[in-house]
Amino acid sequence: MLIQVCLYFYCKFLWRCLKFVMRKLTGRCELQRICYNTKPGASRTMKIETSLRDSKSKLLQTSVSVHPDAIEKTIDDIMELKKINPDINPQLGISLQACLLQIVGYRNLIADVEKLRRESYDSDNPQHEEMLLKLWKFLKPNTPLESRISKQWCEIGFQGDDPKTDFRGMGLLGLYNLQYFAERDAAAAQQVLSDSLHPKCRDITKEEISKFSKAEWEKKRMDKAIGYSFAIVGINITDLAYNLLVSGALKTHFYNIAPEAPTLSHFQQTFCYLMHEFHKFWIEEDPMDIMEFNRVREKFRKRIIKQLQNPDMALCPHFAASEGLINM
Repeated sequence: MLIQVCLYFYCKFLWRCLKFVMRKLTGRCELQRICYNTKPGASRTMKIETSLRDSKSKLLQTSVSVHPDAIEKTIDDIMELKKINPDINPQLGISLQACLLQIVGYRNLIADVEKLRRESYDSDNPQHEEMLLKLWKFLKPNTPLESRISKQWCEIGFQGDDPKTDFRGMGLLGLYNLQYFAERDAAAAQQVLSDSLHPKCRDITKEEISKFSKAEWEKKRMDKAIGYSFAIVGINITDLAYNLLVSGALKTHFYNIAPEAPTLSHFQQTFCYLMHEFHKFWIEEDPMDIMEFNRVREKFRKRIIKQLQNPDMALCPHFAASEGLINM
């Protein structure tokens, strides 16, 4: 343990020395070098975030958590601290402002999402009830809901006759996401719902056929594809999106698509993308039964995380829910 601590401080000391030497050689501070040498997007913003967070200056450390309205003044203070003339380096202030808007916006988005997750569904709240009834209307436009408490809710993937019990894990966040998907991309949401209720076996390739014995092939050929509960999976994918957000994994995506602060709409659009991709992934995996859901979900989660490790990655869906949100 002592050796690790010593090694940490030794590396930190070397890094500070290297930064000092680089400034003397280039005449630019680290923030300038990042902004001038790194293209806009996640690569630049994440480097700026790390530089500010790891700085020995209290001003730079706290700049990643200032109020959005204070960003402009914070940039001026940073420029003054670093003795950078804004008239000679006008682009630096613009670049730093864009990065800080994304960084601060991401932190605020986590707070907004967390607030929705912690708010429980309340059947006595007219707004909550209205959202739930709209969800039915968007998903089943040609089928009237006979009553608020009804077995019909199972038709869109809830577990019982009152959906409020299914929202316990993700609170209102699950309902917000499901309604967003059903409203903003109605045709696709209805198709995914239909497929989940009436799954079709995917085509098996010749390479896969060669791996089966005759008995296995006959069994596979006769097996019925396994569906899933649309609403419950939607709440589960909400949990996945939430954890990707809180862990910071979604920074790559949001810093690449949001020119300024990422918003709740960006998060909901990402949920729509994950629902699309999980649906396709479920069909590709062709599970033997619903008990394999956790295995498939974990495999899907790892694939998404691997994609997000690419600093140029943007989960860019091309469907109705994303219109007006994606800005490369």
